[in-house]
Amino acid sequence: MGLLDNKHALVTGGGQGIGRSICLALARQGAGVAVCDINEETASKTAEEVKALGVSSVAVKVNVTSSADVTAMVEKVVSAFGKIDILVNNAGITRDNLLIRMKEEDWDSVIAVNLKSAFLCSKEVVRHMMKARQGRIINIASVIGLVGNAGQANYAASKGGIISLTKSLAKEFAGRNVLANAIAPGFIRTAMTDKLPDAEKEKILKAIPLGAMGTPEDVANTVVYLSSDLSSYVTGQVIPVDGGMVM
Repeated sequence: MGLLDNKHALVTGGGQGIGRSICLALARQGAGVAVCDINEETASKTAEEVKALGVSSVAVKVNVTSSADVTAMVEKVVSAFGKIDILVNNAGITRDNLLIRMKEEDWDSVIAVNLKSAFLCSKEVVRHMMKARQGRIINIASVIGLVGNAGQANYAASKGGIISLTKSLAKEFAGRNVLANAIAPGFIRTAMTDKLPDAEKEKILKAIPLGAMGTPEDVANTVVYLSSDLSSYVTGQVIPVDGGMVM
């Protein structure tokens, strides 16, 4: 038996990277997973990997900054699964630059994908969770949302907003047993971080007490915990998954 048998999850940005790891980790614990991503090819590939684990899955192409797209996505997932027990707002992008050089469209796009999408998806999904009187909303933030970072004003603002949104959702929906929490990953080993120069990697590692970058699975395992009954008395919290970098 898995921790999430008979549960169904919707994961945005689920086609690759951390999102893919989240989808697979939820599936390994018995949850059906809707893999939602703007990239239909990666979403479909991950959905097939989920099905290979013996659970149901559906791939949905979605622009999470569009309210019409989000509404259609939720309708499709509810039609396929009958319910949504777990929402993971994982979709995110970066458009880094120093503030004085940052283009307005780079600010707007990061805020839209990283923050507005969580608002739109939560608003649509929580209607179903409230009727069911249970649910989990898990928002993927970042340690940058806690401490800020030069050259990432847009990203930091979006992730700081995610943290505040999470706390507000937790207070609004606790009465219906809908729990909302955030995860703040630190430096996670991905294709993007693998491209960093060795000198930059060494600098990063010196700031991490555990002396190593995290893995997408580290984040995914925390999602599993927050999705399960093991966390039934946890809401409104931000859990750093950062090797002790921020404490």
